[in-house]
Amino acid sequence: MSMLTPLKKVNGLGSAREGTDHFWRQRLTSIANVPLLLYFIWLLISLNGASYIEVIAELSSPFTTIVLLLVMVSGLVHMKLGMQSVIEDYVHNEGTKIAWIIGNTFFTYCIGAISIFAILKLGFGG
Repeated sequence: MSMLTPLKKVNGLGSAREGTDHFWRQRLTSIANVPLLLYFIWLLISLNGASYIEVIAELSSPFTTIVLLLVMVSGLVHMKLGMQSVIEDYVHNEGTKIAWIIGNTFFTYCIGAISIFAILKLGFGG
């Protein structure tokens, strides 16, 4: 027999001990994406029609490299969390659900590694 009150049991943050962490991470990445994506869109518009040399010069500046890395990381984390929510809500077979979540994680990490490598290569003038 447990000596825990009902409130103490609820404060355990759920069966997976994650609680609202997933919810808050998704909200924080969406807030972070607003200024990051506004800068990214502005960058794309400002580089429209620029020469190859001008584009490479802009993309290899430290500020632009850092912002592009932040856009990728924040966007990928947000995408992974959002797709995980969709999978958990709409896939009802446990085996299929686990396979889709593993695929979602693998896809996100692969795209992230490739994108970050490309951004760093541009940033360091490669």
